[in-house]
Amino acid sequence: MLLDIVCVTLTLYLIAVFARILLSWFPLDPNGFWATLAGLLYLITDPVLGPLRRAIPSVRIGSVALDLSPIILIIGIQILSAVIGC
Repeated sequence: MLLDIVCVTLTLYLIAVFARILLSWFPLDPNGFWATLAGLLYLITDPVLGPLRRAIPSVRIGSVALDLSPIILIIGIQILSAVIGC
């Protein structure tokens, strides 16, 4: 029972991270629905991504900086899910 709750929570968090990544690719109207959804996703994912961003520097590719923290978080969630048996 508890394991099922943890597995569902990890899956929902993974979906939130992916949704945040996708929404970051598009310009959003600050007063629209998508901006509200993005704000909620930032509120949910920032407590984990913030410390990761401070610990892992962005990779510079020319004039663009690639933030690797979401990728590291996704890998970490997948590893944690495999370890606990989801």
